[in-house]
Amino acid sequence: MSSFKLTDKQQAAQVVLAGPATHLMLYGGSRSGKTFLLVRNVVMRALKAPNSRHVILRFRFNAVKASVMLDTFPKVMRIAFPGVVATPHAQDNYVSFENGSEIWFGGLDDKDRTEKILGMEFATIYFNESSQIPWGSVQIAVTRLAQKTEQQMEGRASKPLKPRCYYDCNPPSKVHWSYRLFVLGVDPETKEAVRSRADYAFFQINPQDNAENITGDYLQTLQNMSARMQRRFLKGEFADATPNQLFPEECIDRWRALNGGLPDFVRVVVGVDPSGSGEIDNADNDAIGIVVGALGVDGNAYLLEDDTVKAGPATWGRIAVGALDRHEGDALVGEINYGGAMVEHTVQVARKEAGGRKVPYKSVTATRGKVVRAEPFSALYEQGKIRHVGYFTELEEELAAFSTVGYVGENSPNRADAWIWVLTELFPGMVKQSVKKAEKKTHRARVGAAGWMA
Repeated sequence: MSSFKLTDKQQAAQVVLAGPATHLMLYGGSRSGKTFLLVRNVVMRALKAPNSRHVILRFRFNAVKASVMLDTFPKVMRIAFPGVVATPHAQDNYVSFENGSEIWFGGLDDKDRTEKILGMEFATIYFNESSQIPWGSVQIAVTRLAQKTEQQMEGRASKPLKPRCYYDCNPPSKVHWSYRLFVLGVDPETKEAVRSRADYAFFQINPQDNAENITGDYLQTLQNMSARMQRRFLKGEFADATPNQLFPEECIDRWRALNGGLPDFVRVVVGVDPSGSGEIDNADNDAIGIVVGALGVDGNAYLLEDDTVKAGPATWGRIAVGALDRHEGDALVGEINYGGAMVEHTVQVARKEAGGRKVPYKSVTATRGKVVRAEPFSALYEQGKIRHVGYFTELEEELAAFSTVGYVGENSPNRADAWIWVLTELFPGMVKQSVKKAEKKTHRARVGAAGWMA
């Protein structure tokens, strides 16, 4: 069909994709060619089977439109299928081919749009960035893998086109449904073995396997990431799960805001988590957590900026005040456990030197442990009430180390602590509810310990 040539590793992946399995997953690091290869396969199936229908899904419609419909798909057609006409139908978000086949693009985050797509039957369903898609949504969508169609190849007798479900992902933790379903071969919910193990196949492909199509600078960028991020985005490995993790990576990824369209903000808060650093600016100081967050008119919180720095008060004070001014913040929240009123003094001095008004400052006291302070916000992450505007590698690593059994990270979570102070200010009701529950538990424990005869 063209002179397009796959890399050696992509050819090996193609062998798996052409195998007997119904459900096929490509997983691995970033920019490894997974999406390109799977979109190419969807197109090939559409061209083989006249009047067939196929769909490419992500959790968010804006994401599939921007990354696949308007980017990867046209690239695949230009490189792998030159001369093949794909007519776009922008209003309904699908393309059609001269043989009557269609490829639809959809998100699972909009009820009306989802109902429209899932009202049809498909010969192929492709879950792009499946680590961001809830298992329940996958289960519902798979019920539409029901179109019966014939593939017609020149010089060959027609035969049924085998239904296929494709999946790809940058591997999340081992608690994610993709790892359980494909690698372990068990139902993600019941943990029972799948009925037919042969129906589930997977193949790993990494950026190094696609080196001829990406720049060396990009590979260097991945190599400069932290060990945890390298494992996911460079080495393409599923991460060991933190026991009883409070903030799973898949929750953060699922609700990450990457395509603009942020709401108006009703509050903007800067959080500061100090350390015992001295009065002199130097590289040996402990990190001072400085994080900016906002509450939108939609009721969701947005992580906007991480300005954490290793520096003395003179420097981090200017950075914190600068963040407050840059985002037109309403308040700066700082913990007083370290150094008493040191944080307030530092930021007020920085503001005075800049010639501005007094900083709207609020002090907070850590009367409870880190995990106890963080725990109320775990449910909000799951519900999509807290969203990261972009990627915050170091901060997200710290969040990933919070669990119900304690904080299991190697270093002090200064960034995460500052973020928790921001959330505490934006959602004061959550903290009050948490305190009341804790007090009730304490009361019951005391009664039980002494007994009614005490």
